Amino acid sequence: SSAAADVYKRQSDGRASTTMKKSKSGVEEGKGGDSPSQRIDARIKELSDWRSETLARIRILIKQADPEVVEEVKWRKPSNSMAGVPVWSHAGIICTGETYKNAVKMTFAKGASLEDPAGLFNSSLEGNTRRAIDFHEGDKIDEKALKALIRAAVALNTSVQATARPVRSQKRPKRD
Repeated sequence: SSAAADVYKRQSDGRASTTMKKSKSGVEEGKGGDSPSQRIDARIKELSDWRSETLARIRILIKQADPEVVEEVKWRKPSNSMAGVPVWSHAGIICTGETYKNAVKMTFAKGASLEDPAGLFNSSLEGNTRRAIDFHEGDKIDEKALKALIRAAVALNTSVQATARPVRSQKRPKRD
């Protein structure tokens, strides 16, 4: 990954702005002036099937749940046609939006630490950290539950818990 990354933010007045982080050499990097948002737009357009509609809808829900979310594109490599992976962050990664032939996968970076009362997580359930939701063609998105999950991820990232290690219950010595 490059030392430089485009960062997309929405201003408080609703205007979009893109800041370019300078690389170690001090040169602004950005391929053809495409912001991460423009790259995600292009990815959605390029898919042009149910996956594009699903990814576009997820993106809208993320922005509704967290208006201060930062959009980035990371992990651009030949295996994903250099398109990269849409990443949404707020005080750390909230989630990613990967597209596969039969699914749109929304992976929550700290999903294992989130309450999921609606049972949305249906993939990557075995790990200690991440959890994912695989959306398939024809799936209905539980928008209210998904937004609640996104807000919970933001709350976790912005809390002290996000930097602290999980607390294990200590066995207390017996008192006489």
